[in-house]
Amino acid sequence: MTVLLRGASPLPDASPDRPCVTELRLSAFAGHRGVTVPLAPFTVLTGPSGSGKTSALRALGALARLSGGAELAEVFPDPRGHVPERARPDAQQRRGFRIGCTVAGPAGPVRLDLAVQAEPELRIVGERLTGPGITYLETALRDPGRRDVQAAWHTAGSVPVTRAPLPDDLLGTALLPLRVSGRTEGQRRVLAAAEQTVVGLRSAFACDPDPARMRAPVPVRADRLLGGCDNLAAVLHRTRAECGTRHALLVAAARAGLAAPVVDVLTEPAADGAVRAVVERGAGLRTPVERLADGELRYLALALVLLTGPRVLAVDAAAEVPEAYQTLTVLADGFDRGLDPAQGAALTELAARMCARGHIRLVAAVGEGSGADRAARAHGAAVVDLKP
Repeated sequence: MTVLLRGASPLPDASPDRPCVTELRLSAFAGHRGVTVPLAPFTVLTGPSGSGKTSALRALGALARLSGGAELAEVFPDPRGHVPERARPDAQQRRGFRIGCTVAGPAGPVRLDLAVQAEPELRIVGERLTGPGITYLETALRDPGRRDVQAAWHTAGSVPVTRAPLPDDLLGTALLPLRVSGRTEGQRRVLAAAEQTVVGLRSAFACDPDPARMRAPVPVRADRLLGGCDNLAAVLHRTRAECGTRHALLVAAARAGLAAPVVDVLTEPAADGAVRAVVERGAGLRTPVERLADGELRYLALALVLLTGPRVLAVDAAAEVPEAYQTLTVLADGFDRGLDPAQGAALTELAARMCARGHIRLVAAVGEGSGADRAARAHGAAVVDLKP
């Protein structure tokens, strides 16, 4: 697998002090071996079918969920599917996969690398959290009969390294704020690195709108947008009432991507406290969204994602960290799926504007030859070509 970075002038990072993921490493994951994917404020993954665009997004989403405290089995319900096909078991019949990332922020670049055993049982067998010239945390499986790993983290006090067991089904980096007191300068550096990594990873929203699930009315209280955008109507009901400015931007985007005319995008009551989304056409004419084409529905849902934030999207943001110090990362699989060229161009332009403002970071997978990569590059996106 090779990676080609295309795009001469990518968007500048508008928020250098906010922790953000700048690199994804797929050392041995699914079809990837030794692959490093640089991540800019707006990154587009392209390549032929089977080149691993979806698996790259899944790896980044998995790291985000682990940083939020999710258990390994919850994040990888089918771990064997992520083991490289040609990986051979060792003498103990063990096989696994390795992923990692780099998170930039006030503590400098911090690298997280994770080794996961998928067979014969799922467990974390190694984790490293490092910075330039320093190892903040290192874990290793010492005794296969025990359900923990041996961890060592930097102390730089009377004892240079602290050692203790950590669970083998949770990310050790996410546990450090609970284990490290912060009494020494070394411990404070460890805490800063761990917190930067967790904050940079946690605010991730994996999104792939499914038109088949977006047409039915939904309960009005289901107003945090799901990854499949099933509850589009309830979220529209909420955002239209909460922020007129962003709703006006959504209506402007709808005019660019839906069949004309578009006066407003709103909701109306359905049975039993549910709402349905409708497009206001003017002169009293409304089109329920169930009548929209699949491409129109995907376009509308993705525009809504780009114009909202972590309080509206169903993301596991770090509640203890002010929103101003977090960066929402949207992981959009099939970003151009079902869209015509005009819709793709309008959505790409909207994405570039939001990313340039620092409102979000976007990692989007697009089909090879669709033209979406060229449109993204024209708007300053970093285009990463995954070649099998």
